[in-house]
Amino acid sequence: MILLATAPGWLAAIMLLLLLLAAIEDAWRLRNSSGVSGGGAIGAFVAVAGDGPIVGLWQNILLFGAVLVAGTFLFARGAMGGGDIKLLAASALWFDLSTGWKLLVAIAISGGLETLVLMAARRFKWSQATLDRAVILRRREGIPYGVAIAAGVALMAWWLRA
Repeated sequence: MILLATAPGWLAAIMLLLLLLAAIEDAWRLRNSSGVSGGGAIGAFVAVAGDGPIVGLWQNILLFGAVLVAGTFLFARGAMGGGDIKLLAASALWFDLSTGWKLLVAIAISGGLETLVLMAARRFKWSQATLDRAVILRRREGIPYGVAIAAGVALMAWWLRA
């Protein structure tokens, strides 16, 4: 079940707001708090509770588990941060298998575009004061993938509700 499409508008808006907060925090500090990811997961269960018993819910849980397992592998290899994995898994909980792969593609495209923009921005000579405030512009820092996750979910929300 595509919870983001069937949830009440206010609940979907809260999820998107949580993702916006995660993107801002990740861009600012290169960290994602567990509270935002937990809030996203709780929101998915609130959406389920509002719809009553759902036969296809197993797909959402399977996608969540698959993303969490693959993400844990990526985290162990140093390819992604733990906060990004939790945020990605919580976001995947809102989608079923038929749209989950589209979500992952939207996030991957958003991440690629974000990386290109950051690589270009990091080539500029920034003042030390700017670099002290904007961690995202420092060379040799990670890519705040929370921004890509938020953008990918927002694109999917737009696509589902259009």
